[in-house]
Amino acid sequence: MNPTRVYRGEALSRYGFGDDHPFGPDRHDAFLNRLKSDGLADRVSFGNPDVASREQIETFHGHRYVERVLEASQHGHGYLDAGDTPAFEGVYEVAATVVGTTLAAVRAIMSGECKRAFVPIAGLHHAGRGHAAGFCVFNDCGVAAEILRSEYGIERVAYVDIDAHHGDGVYYGFEDEAFLIFADIHEDGRCLYPGTGHEIERGTGEAAGTKLNIPMPPGATDEYFFEAWDRVEAFLEQHEPQFFILQAGADSLAGDPITHLNFTEAAHSHAARRLCELADRYAEGRLLALGGGGYNRDNLARAWTAVVQAMVEAG
Repeated sequence: MNPTRVYRGEALSRYGFGDDHPFGPDRHDAFLNRLKSDGLADRVSFGNPDVASREQIETFHGHRYVERVLEASQHGHGYLDAGDTPAFEGVYEVAATVVGTTLAAVRAIMSGECKRAFVPIAGLHHAGRGHAAGFCVFNDCGVAAEILRSEYGIERVAYVDIDAHHGDGVYYGFEDEAFLIFADIHEDGRCLYPGTGHEIERGTGEAAGTKLNIPMPPGATDEYFFEAWDRVEAFLEQHEPQFFILQAGADSLAGDPITHLNFTEAAHSHAARRLCELADRYAEGRLLALGGGGYNRDNLARAWTAVVQAMVEAG
């Protein structure tokens, strides 16, 4: 059994909005080419894309919203939100493939086929339970958390997000759910979409205190990240999660065309390495990493490869 599995495939790469769009289909191959050139392709096992059922998607998303995506998928024009997420013919099927591939990784981890998995075209953290947002049609992170709870009896899922954008779809989807332990390092919402993720947002009701938001000032470097990460790690240890999800968005690296942070891939390597250690301690090694955002192709290739390398080296 190879402890680390990477999911790849043409069906997964199709999630995107055209060659000229920041979220284009070339992101998949940019990562895979770097993985191969760095010699890591021979050190992981590979998994294939899968397609989620409508029932699985609706563990997180509302029936009426899924119906709307199906209709848009047939006519293929307009937007699924206020103007960020275009519809296109077949959008339902490609979005369902992202969710299905994330769930395939969950199954592989929970069955013991691997300890850790990475899905590059995934981590679509902006989609809410009833709407699309920010290039995200279906929220595979949210569906994965719901499936871990309902099918596998996991009582505490840790969701850790280092994308430059706040994981608002996940946060508000589980704001009052104590089982979802949420920690997010992101660019300050006063400066960047979606404008959320303030430090005072710590969960509501019985979930108060189970959420941690750490906004970073524009221009923040690795030094800021490592200081924030110490807080994340201490927070996670308080809750002893049984499964870890890392949303490893690469748009927090310096040079991304739509964000303003100045991290390097060292931040991603550190996060992945430390989460491997925490997962070994609390969760039988179970760690699922998802690519998330990142619109500079060289940046995402370096950051995601650094995540996989950290997972491989964890053994």
